[in-house]
Amino acid sequence: MSGKRHWWLAAGSSAGSWTGALVWAVPLVVTLAAGCYGISQAQPWRDELATWSAATRGVGDVFRLTRTVDAATGAYYLLVHGWTGVFGDSVAALRLPSVLAMAGAAGFTAVLGRRLFGAPAGLTAGLLFAVLPGTSRYAQEARPYALVTFFAVLATVLLVRALDGPGWQRWSCYAAAVAGLGLAHLLALGLLAAHAVVVLTARVHGRPTADPTGPTANSNSRPGDSRPGDSRPGDSRPGEGGPGNSGRWDRRLGWWAVAVLVAGVVLSPLLVTAQGQRSHQLDWVAPARLADLAALPGGLAQSGVVGGLLVGLAALGAARSGRRGLLPDACVVLPVLLLFVAALAVPLWVPRYLFFTVPFACLLAGAALAAPPTARTGTVAVVVLAALLGLPDQAAVRHSHGWPRSATVDYRGAAAVIAAGQRPGDAVVYSPRDGWLFLDLGIDYHLARTAGDRTAGAAAGARPRDVLVTRGRRDRADLWVDECPRPTECLAGVDRVWLVVAGRHDDPLAAVPGGKGDALRAGFTVEQVRPRPGVTVALLVRRR
Repeated sequence: MSGKRHWWLAAGSSAGSWTGALVWAVPLVVTLAAGCYGISQAQPWRDELATWSAATRGVGDVFRLTRTVDAATGAYYLLVHGWTGVFGDSVAALRLPSVLAMAGAAGFTAVLGRRLFGAPAGLTAGLLFAVLPGTSRYAQEARPYALVTFFAVLATVLLVRALDGPGWQRWSCYAAAVAGLGLAHLLALGLLAAHAVVVLTARVHGRPTADPTGPTANSNSRPGDSRPGDSRPGDSRPGEGGPGNSGRWDRRLGWWAVAVLVAGVVLSPLLVTAQGQRSHQLDWVAPARLADLAALPGGLAQSGVVGGLLVGLAALGAARSGRRGLLPDACVVLPVLLLFVAALAVPLWVPRYLFFTVPFACLLAGAALAAPPTARTGTVAVVVLAALLGLPDQAAVRHSHGWPRSATVDYRGAAAVIAAGQRPGDAVVYSPRDGWLFLDLGIDYHLARTAGDRTAGAAAGARPRDVLVTRGRRDRADLWVDECPRPTECLAGVDRVWLVVAGRHDDPLAAVPGGKGDALRAGFTVEQVRPRPGVTVALLVRRR
């Protein structure tokens, strides 16, 4: 075999063989299996219902929507629009793109770990990431967080490749990955601060990776060491980053700046639009507090005990890896600190926005576990321990995606109540209608998928009419509707109304405020009340 290195394979004596591919293939397959297991068990929560509403519109309607709300998620909506056009909009179909993206993130995590610390560390990092409850949680969510994680790791792998050897093709790929990262979620661009640190440091100290094919796999190796025969024209060599070769690294710094600038130009319209929507988009977010930092590991891992274990291993890995750990260190710490500091002044702190940092924490943990004396047997034991400790939370994330889980809404159960009892001419009314619970979207989604609805609906000829709507979502280019300003007139001629109210209420009519509530109380009485978790369904009949 030639001396040419294949960066996507593990190195050493197995380079280029099928065993090398296992380094990234095993974490990918494990993540894929975990993501697919129970993918439809948890019903879509409110954010996923927003994805369904947006992605099932026409392409033009999606663009119109992003000018009103959710510009930062528009590219993801277009992706899911194309996907559902082929595979449908079932719960599994909506979530499968996230499963695939998260599996890819696990594979690239292993690839990056191998380049930084050697094949054992890469495999360990990928497997640790695969067994985290948080990985399953965001792999099974029809939102862009898995895609953000994929692009974050991919962009970092491509940065390492570009720093290892010159070439506009490599930097073009890196620029494309950064643009993809920003299109998936703008706040993830905080990762570029870590990339900047690595690029600037590499100018002085040399390339940020250890050669996984050479002596860097053991503790006596030095970053930048390489074996004879492994180099190619233009590849970095020992000492390349020193003062005598600063011109070469100046060119790399220039290429990086150009790549980021190109990505910035692509993202600039999105940045401008999203900035104008921020106050409305994040009006539910509270300012950050110091306690939020302490709670972050458990929130990202979706398990307090597993999150604590990961932080401990990552800290040990950072201490053991020295300068070779600079890249994952920066990719964990800087995005978190930047968002936290910004969130002290502007409400931005949402833990799931930072899930893309988790693979880099797993890289540091992999470096700790793959080093003596924990290598091999100890590594397997810790990965298995993390998986076992996370089992209760793995079950929990497949039960509900809402947060907090004690306050989730049973849209499916509410739709089943309506589907089982509806008659021709029935109407439906929601309260509240202008918040983030999306009661109407939840009922719309599940009514068409309820066995009782398919039976009753065939006899009824149609689902209950949303009688108060005067302008729908597509017409408004929004996630919400306009309701009738004179509810009494709009309810005229309706004899039965299904009232869907957020929360549990013994008297749901009393829970409806304003003119809508007055009109319902004046014209209807409650015939039955069916509470479900987080929502109450009542059947109202016209007063005689």
